[in-house]
Amino acid sequence: MKYHIIINSVKTVDALQNAWTNDDYIQLLKEFGLEDTESSNPSELLELLFMAISDFEPNEAAVILLTYKLSEHLNENQIEQMSHDMLLDKISEEYADISLHHQLFNINQLLHKAYNGSFPSAKATIIEFEITPNKNVDKEVVLKAFDKTLAGNNVIKRLFSNQLAGKASFEEAEAIVWDLKSTGDTSYVLTTSEYWMSRDEFNDAEFDATVIEFEEDDED
Repeated sequence: MKYHIIINSVKTVDALQNAWTNDDYIQLLKEFGLEDTESSNPSELLELLFMAISDFEPNEAAVILLTYKLSEHLNENQIEQMSHDMLLDKISEEYADISLHHQLFNINQLLHKAYNGSFPSAKATIIEFEITPNKNVDKEVVLKAFDKTLAGNNVIKRLFSNQLAGKASFEEAEAIVWDLKSTGDTSYVLTTSEYWMSRDEFNDAEFDATVIEFEEDDED
C-alpha cells in the first residue's frame, strides 16, 4: 500500500512523561527502606526517592529497580549481571531482549538522575508526523514507511532489512516502537529509543512510501 508521509518534528529527550506513577515512587521508597511516604506530595516523592537510591551502592540500587520492574522477565542472575552492565554502559540494544528496552530506558534514566550522572544517560526519540491515507496504520506499517527516509546506516535497516521489505514477519516492530499515538485525523506521535532512530538519520521531511505486507506461505 502507498502512503504519503510528512515529518513535522523529531525531538531527542532524556526522559519520558508518565514513565513512573506516584504509586511507583511510594512502592520503590518502601523497597529502599522508607515507609509511610503516602502523605508526601508528588514532587517530594521523587526527591525522597533520589535520596533513598543514593544511599545504596549503584549496582544494588539497580538490582532493586530491575527486580521491581522486570522480575517477571528476568531471573536473579540476569538481574545481577544487568545491574553491573548498566553501570558500565555495556548493555547493547542490538543483542538485548528488545521487548525490555522501554523499561530499561526508564530505569536507567532514574538511576542517572539519582547518582548525578554516574550512570550513563540514554536518549529517546519522539517523532511527530502525518500519514495518508490513515488506513491500517500500526507500528509495523510506520517503520516500513520510515524506511524510505532513514539513513542507510540506521540500525533498523541493518538488522531487519527482510522485515522492512515484507519478506519476513516483523513482530519486533511492537517492541522497537515504544508508543504510537494518534493525535488527529492523519497525525501521530511515535516514541522510540535514539538507538533505533536518531534525529540526524531522517533524510527527507516529506516523501512517499510503498509498504509491503508480509504474507505467510501456505503449507500443503
